[in-house]
Amino acid sequence: MWVELVLQTVAAGVLTGCIYGLMCIGLAFIFGIMRVVNFAQGDLMMIGMYLAIYLGTWILPPAIFGVSVPIVAALLTGPILFLVGYLLNVALVSRATGLNAIGDSESETHQAQLILTLGLALIIENGTMVLLGSEPRAMLNPLSASAWKVPLLYDDFSMLFLNRARTVGAGIAVAIALAVFWFINRTRLGKSLRAAAINPEAALYMGIDVGKAHSIAFGLGSAIAGIAGGLVAVYYPANPFVGNDFLIIIYAGVVLGGLGSLVGAFWGGMIIGLVQQLSTLVLPLQLQNATIFVVFVLILLLRPQGLFGRVSERA
Repeated sequence: MWVELVLQTVAAGVLTGCIYGLMCIGLAFIFGIMRVVNFAQGDLMMIGMYLAIYLGTWILPPAIFGVSVPIVAALLTGPILFLVGYLLNVALVSRATGLNAIGDSESETHQAQLILTLGLALIIENGTMVLLGSEPRAMLNPLSASAWKVPLLYDDFSMLFLNRARTVGAGIAVAIALAVFWFINRTRLGKSLRAAAINPEAALYMGIDVGKAHSIAFGLGSAIAGIAGGLVAVYYPANPFVGNDFLIIIYAGVVLGGLGSLVGAFWGGMIIGLVQQLSTLVLPLQLQNATIFVVFVLILLLRPQGLFGRVSERA
């Protein structure tokens, strides 16, 4: 019985950790390319949750998409959030980043970025509350109410129960993470983004539009956050301030993995998911986040740059 409980908890941690990993990749992508710590990342994820709920409830016909409606809705949030992120960078974020950075020193530039993204987060949260209200909203779907049964070999009567919504969401999160790794390392555009990250001035002299590269990076980071939010909305209710619940997890995962490392960000999110679920075996639910920060502090003490971080790594 104890073995079955531990295996069930580990399985839940892996499934949750995959989606956390995707959230962390979105923030790490923006930081790696633009050197911007985006405090609005959780709120962009929140927009993705609301969009997925709206699309899945009112737009996508169940007669055509069947039980895959919530998953299709989550994926459709990506292009919408890419456009939102792209426009936000062009209109606001670009004023405090890259070659247009405000301030005479790097610390002053980061201060401007932090204030800007924090203000953007507050505007998104309160604007959403005014427009949609504070009442939590959820997406009704058969996936979150059913589970796959996986028999355990050591006992004919024991089995794991894998929630279908979380399992499908975890699979999509892994697929998107792999696509992002391939994009940034293998495509011409991805290499241009990396060049703009490593040395913006040299990239500019090589014919790369650094401003456009940063807008694309912010758009892609926002799109990843939107898709992650859409996947979370399948089993977690949305409210205007739900982004704050996940923002701490996102930052902890990114720092654990190493700032600027996409691979590290994913594994950092995976560790957060596992620790969060395993802590429920011995601690009350209210102490889950406390356990996360204990692990967070331990890793920073033993390896300050994070699990996969390097001093010179930016993307």
